[in-house]
Amino acid sequence: MADTTGRPRFEVADVVREHAQEYLRTHPASVAQKKVLRNIAACRTAALGGHVDACDQCGVERISYNSCRDRHCPKCQSERRAAWIEQRLEALLPVPYFHVVFTLPEELNPLVQRNPRILFAMLFDAAAQTLKQLARDPKHLGAEIGFTAVLHTWGQNLLFHPHLHCVVTGGGLSPDGTKWIEGREDYLLPVQVLGRLFRGKFLDALQKARKKGKLEFAGNTADLADDSTWATLKNLLYSKNWNVYAKPPFGGAEHVFRYLGRYTHSVAISNHRIVALEEGTVRFKIKDYAEGGKEKETTVSGVEFLRRFLMHVLPKRFTRIRHYGLCATGAAKTKREKAREILTGIKPEENHPADERPWLQRYLERAGIDALGCPVCKKGRLKRMRDLTPVRRSAFAMARSPP
Repeated sequence: MADTTGRPRFEVADVVREHAQEYLRTHPASVAQKKVLRNIAACRTAALGGHVDACDQCGVERISYNSCRDRHCPKCQSERRAAWIEQRLEALLPVPYFHVVFTLPEELNPLVQRNPRILFAMLFDAAAQTLKQLARDPKHLGAEIGFTAVLHTWGQNLLFHPHLHCVVTGGGLSPDGTKWIEGREDYLLPVQVLGRLFRGKFLDALQKARKKGKLEFAGNTADLADDSTWATLKNLLYSKNWNVYAKPPFGGAEHVFRYLGRYTHSVAISNHRIVALEEGTVRFKIKDYAEGGKEKETTVSGVEFLRRFLMHVLPKRFTRIRHYGLCATGAAKTKREKAREILTGIKPEENHPADERPWLQRYLERAGIDALGCPVCKKGRLKRMRDLTPVRRSAFAMARSPP
């Protein structure tokens, strides 16, 4: 539900201000989780200071408080997303792209939550090795592909559900680098083979990490320090079919541009999904994929909402967006440009220079959104008039910013 400006009526920040202190009294929280709560509560409030903008046409003034810039904050991702996608557009190739999702079995959730940094890294490595190995196999594609992988740790109900979204080129560069090999129209690689190979690579890395003493066993994972209990879990995981899902291909850089934005800088829940805050509870929208994505609503206590939300706070400086193969940074001036030359017939030295205009201007052209346009008269542009100093008060006590 939104007001007349299109702004959500309720925000994650409202839940934090109302329930964070109760949550912290009743639940243990890491330093990182406490910081996230403080940042979200203070975001775009007087606690962080700001500035006053005025329209150069109608003269209306608008207060803009500063953002917290926390990557877990729902309000701080739109500009980052736009700028990041603009940068990545230059790396996209003029080919169809596939969307592949690698999901860890729920039996691993306690271990991942206890050892997030090392097991999230294993997830990236196992998925990347799986895609590259199968793509290079002459029985499948016989080429070097490129892909971007984005880590998500949540499901629609905010419960822990670690998985990777991978956007993969529909084909790849031949081993000798002289031609582009196209994949099939209906799928890039067989998902059952992907699942088995992914399972083997991840569990092999997990076993090696345990032998080297790199895993922490405590709380609800303490029993996994016992060899027999560990063997039971490992046998169970090997017996399961690991879920690898491949969506149909979608074409063109513009489609990828819009599609990537849904995954790259999203957080566990957007403000627009929160329906109501009432009597100590939070009601929010979910999609039930068991019923074909049917939209429903679910209600939890405010404290439970924060418990679920904070499960998705990532380790400090952990990189949740990674690029591989032809999409890797190191391939920018070599294989990727060779692939572009093969696909377009344009040599690298003949390419147009990079567009160095401000990203806001480029974003306006591509997405039709003018971040500095006047929301009242729709004609003028907003210009900064004066700065506002931060108000030294508890972030939990600050009111949300004005429209």
